[in-house]
Amino acid sequence: MTLIPVVLSGGSGTRLWPLSRASFPKQLLKLISDSTMIQSTVDRLKGLSVSDPIVVCNENHRFIIAEQLMEIGVKKPSIILEPIAKNTAPAIAAACLQAKKIDKDAVVVVLPSDHDIKDKETFQNAVTTAAEEAMNGSLVTFGIKPTHPATGYGYINAEKSDGKVLPLKKFVEKPDFDTAKKYVESGDYFWNSGMFIFKAESFIEEVKKFDNSIYEITLASFEKASVDLDFIRLEKESFSKNPSISIDYAVMEKTSRGKVVPLDAGWSDVGSWSSLWDVSEKDENGNVIKADAVEIGLKDSFVYSKKTVAAIGLKDVVIVDTKDALLVADKSKSENVKEIVDKLKEMKNPVATESSVGYRPWGTYETIELGKRYRVKHIIVKPGQKLSVQLHYHRAEHWIIVSGTAKVRNGDREFILTENQSTFIPLGTVHNIENPGKLPLEFIEVQSGGYLEEDDIVRFEDIYGRCK
Repeated sequence: MTLIPVVLSGGSGTRLWPLSRASFPKQLLKLISDSTMIQSTVDRLKGLSVSDPIVVCNENHRFIIAEQLMEIGVKKPSIILEPIAKNTAPAIAAACLQAKKIDKDAVVVVLPSDHDIKDKETFQNAVTTAAEEAMNGSLVTFGIKPTHPATGYGYINAEKSDGKVLPLKKFVEKPDFDTAKKYVESGDYFWNSGMFIFKAESFIEEVKKFDNSIYEITLASFEKASVDLDFIRLEKESFSKNPSISIDYAVMEKTSRGKVVPLDAGWSDVGSWSSLWDVSEKDENGNVIKADAVEIGLKDSFVYSKKTVAAIGLKDVVIVDTKDALLVADKSKSENVKEIVDKLKEMKNPVATESSVGYRPWGTYETIELGKRYRVKHIIVKPGQKLSVQLHYHRAEHWIIVSGTAKVRNGDREFILTENQSTFIPLGTVHNIENPGKLPLEFIEVQSGGYLEEDDIVRFEDIYGRCK
């Protein structure tokens, strides 16, 4: 049996704004440990006999995901790029098609990339039990033993049994508090974890049975996919015809092959600041402080900042400060952060989705000053990496080297720049910069012009396959 992790990484984590944004969502952040959420998801299976994972994500995150997987020793992941988000059913169908290419009898373990599980051994035992059941053709989900009547989770109803695997009866949408309390007291209900195990072929059989169009559309998109630098880019025209539907609605609520493996392993979906506070280590006053903080009378609160934070006489609050946004909230209302993000989007405020730090395959850039006709960036290029050969129609640029060595193309000239040297690139001039050294290259870029957005780039050469 080949067990293949399928990691779903298409979410934007808006309820953890302003730290998590669409351009760099929570699964790519180090929220709980020294590993990012997606790294922890993959590491959680180490010790079991699993192959390199299949990751389903969007185009903008492909390089940073590949880099984060490489950091934890994943050598050959299959990274499937969704051209448009269509919820979990089409994403899992595409992953199962890829899994069958690897092994026609593959068993896949479907894992969201943003969960926290404290008890790795218990989790792995549950995976082993579920995988054995999946070999019989079952579609297995993990039911989390509820600790309280939560209204933020869906529920799973299972038949009572003395075995490790329970027959699945039904999925239930998020209930009100009184209903949730009855569910918990009955002992017949579990929180819906969003994690599944089944043979790839079993899932495809059920998709065909209940909505064959999902299978046909996804198959067409998969067969027309382009493979670029080991990324599998699904064909957009076909894939966009898929309905936006979850695996629960499309398959699990309808199948007669559903089973539940109960899981009590300290699970959390880390979906809000309050849930992150729940799973984080706290001080003697119940505070989670990730900042240089001076506090008097602060209790049961979450504080995150790169700046010094002073807090006096506060209880049950969330304070999250980034370079371009500040959130102050009642911890019990932290689920409503999504509404703030929606309002910012209506106002067309870029802080709703864009981080002040941009991540590229060659390194990072950070906007440190922005005016009406100018932008100043701090750019870091990793050793051996290079930016594309490009030009801009609406802006000129001035590069000042801070540290490291730069190989520069400026028009028809090529030359080396080192610390404290600079060059000016006039509007419309073909240019690029690369780091030929073994240390990071840091430089300041001063842009000037009437239009300073990232889409004013015409690429001629690019080692990362981004030329149109």
